[in-house]
Amino acid sequence: MQRISVTARLNRSTLQFEEAAYARLASYLDEAVRTLAGNPDQAEIVSDLEQAIADKCTSRMPSGQGVVTLAELEPALEEIGSVQVPGAAPAQDQHARPATRPLQQVSEGAMISGVCQGLARYFGLDVTLLRVAAVLLLFVSGGAMILVYLILMLLLPFAPREPGSAPIRAIPARSRRFAGFVRSKLGAVAG
Repeated sequence: MQRISVTARLNRSTLQFEEAAYARLASYLDEAVRTLAGNPDQAEIVSDLEQAIADKCTSRMPSGQGVVTLAELEPALEEIGSVQVPGAAPAQDQHARPATRPLQQVSEGAMISGVCQGLARYFGLDVTLLRVAAVLLLFVSGGAMILVYLILMLLLPFAPREPGSAPIRAIPARSRRFAGFVRSKLGAVAG
């Protein structure tokens, strides 16, 4: 008798994996746990990582398919990348491509428009740290930071939405519409 699939609970999602895909997933998560050893946020990071893997695999699965195969898992893991400890030198991988992300606004999880979220993703910083710095600069600059934020909101393009992501909250959705409206008006004036 041969086991064809394995059930795995990834944070809040339960998925069926073919055996080869499950072995690859277990190897990836074991490596992440080893990399994060000693990190006080290890459990939370691994839970978030598991949920991201589940979401990306689910979005890649063809309709009606109930088992995650290596064909869905490998691109999801490649997109997520290897887990790195902040401040540590990245592990050298002969097959790794440099992860260059464009500077964009990220509306998922945004508070206003996604400028801080996009800057944090681009520079590899914690978004909370960047938001605190922005608020401090707001007070130190006597309010000029609002102008800087508005300019960045109008200049930075919006990142495409992840398939299956949660709906954008009300304020970021209004900010997207406002930025689109201003851009169209400026385009009409310039054109």
